[in-house]
Amino acid sequence: MVTRRCAFEMPDGRSCGAPPGRRSTFCFWHDPERAQDLSEAQRLGGVRRRRERSLAVAFDFSGLETVPAIRRLLEIAATDALGLETSVPKVRLLISLAVAAAKLLETGELAERIETLEGLVREQQDPQALEAA
Repeated sequence: MVTRRCAFEMPDGRSCGAPPGRRSTFCFWHDPERAQDLSEAQRLGGVRRRRERSLAVAFDFSGLETVPAIRRLLEIAATDALGLETSVPKVRLLISLAVAAAKLLETGELAERIETLEGLVREQQDPQALEAA
């Protein structure tokens, strides 16, 4: 089976390599007939990135890579949920938030305990390294 590739040639002579559209020999990024669509997609991408940065600053949100960052997101969601009109979906949302928070606390506690245990193991393996420090 032959795999179709975009017909666009890069300035260094390499081919694009992306799969082309169904009715084109070019991929979305290089198809001259899709230039307006590409421009709009890039504009919307820029708008989204600016909005994400604004919201991150407004809510003091830094992503989902650390326990404190995830905790912050749960705090934001809980605060917003508490402001909703009382309903079954609100109660379900609050229960979901409580379950996620409990899991987060459990995970954080286990991580601390593992760190403590690893420190004790290191002390037992090399007690002189601690005395020198």
